[in-house]
Amino acid sequence: MSENDGADGSDNHEDAELFAQLRALWRDVDPMPAALIDRMIATVAAEGLSEEYALLTLIEEPLGAVRGDADALTLQFSDGTTSILLHVTRTATGAHRVDGWVDSTSRAIELAQGEHIRSTTASDTGRFIFDEVPDGLTLVRLHTTVGDQERTVTTPQFEL
Repeated sequence: MSENDGADGSDNHEDAELFAQLRALWRDVDPMPAALIDRMIATVAAEGLSEEYALLTLIEEPLGAVRGDADALTLQFSDGTTSILLHVTRTATGAHRVDGWVDSTSRAIELAQGEHIRSTTASDTGRFIFDEVPDGLTLVRLHTTVGDQERTVTTPQFEL
């Protein structure tokens, strides 16, 4: 016991009572925000995320040779009149296969990568394919006729 403590510990009891009153006073005057605990837990949990992300992006080797949904890409483009749906998958050679569908009659469909342009036509159901497409910035042009007006629908560039 310290010199200030009474023989029966009454000073400790008085201190505890005083602290309880102070806590009650501050609880009434300045209550804790309702979501504070949840925000603090989220802040602490998220504190190391940027470091973890930086470490993950340093990994240059593929994590495994397992093929999955990450090997496929589905893109849809529309100008309000004509829609183009593209499904891109990786081939065994490392290039890409682009399966596409259009919802209008087309004369020609072009896949352009810089100056390199490939052309094909769609089937009666609007399906078309481009095989062995290399990596790079790519766009698709659809030459179609709506009514008696010739139109060209061009997708924005996308990365393969």
